[in-house]
Amino acid sequence: MKNYKELEKLIKIKFKNLDLLDNAFVHRSYVNEHRKESIKDNERLEFLGDAVLELAATRHLFEKCPDKNEGEMTAFRSALVKGKHLAEISQSLNLGKYLYLSNGEEKSGGREKKYILANVLEALIGAIYTEHGYAEAEGFINKFILTRLDEIIEHGYHIDAKSQFQEICQEKEDFTPYYEVIEEHGPDHDKHFIMGAYINGNLVAKGTGSSKQKAEEEAAKNALKEKKWE
Repeated sequence: MKNYKELEKLIKIKFKNLDLLDNAFVHRSYVNEHRKESIKDNERLEFLGDAVLELAATRHLFEKCPDKNEGEMTAFRSALVKGKHLAEISQSLNLGKYLYLSNGEEKSGGREKKYILANVLEALIGAIYTEHGYAEAEGFINKFILTRLDEIIEHGYHIDAKSQFQEICQEKEDFTPYYEVIEEHGPDHDKHFIMGAYINGNLVAKGTGSSKQKAEEEAAKNALKEKKWE
């Protein structure tokens, strides 16, 4: 088991059940490499933490943004809980150094991969909720994640690139863009996709991501830059 005193001091939350905290950092690849040991990955905690995070973000927006409608609050929430934002928070807390990874994942830079960092942050939230309850988990989320709402609004990070690309494309090109898989590679636990954004049969830009949706979003962002429609 790793030493979590520095992390506990940073987040100001102490764990009695250190096995629970330890489990939050076990990546699936590590379990696959240690099949003979009774080790569980962090995906159940991640699933729980994702739900707690969404509720806390929803409540925060409902209370702090009384003048915003459902659509606007949904966009803000998506920006707050999306992987890129969570990965940045995870990096600021140095969560990558606590991860249990397979040798292969370690060598491929797993401690810096954004989707792994985002997932481990959600698993940590799940662990906090499991031991300390909702109020403590919400306090952690408010302190480290939701404080960036003003920055997100100011810089327009809440704007969905795919929706923006489609809207502008229909206006300027009179055509609805579409996306196709150009390439996919990697094992199931580390799948990567390259998606192309097309207008009227012409490839405008490509995007990569750990899911088709994320790759499409990246392709849309790149298409907006390529067409200078940002």
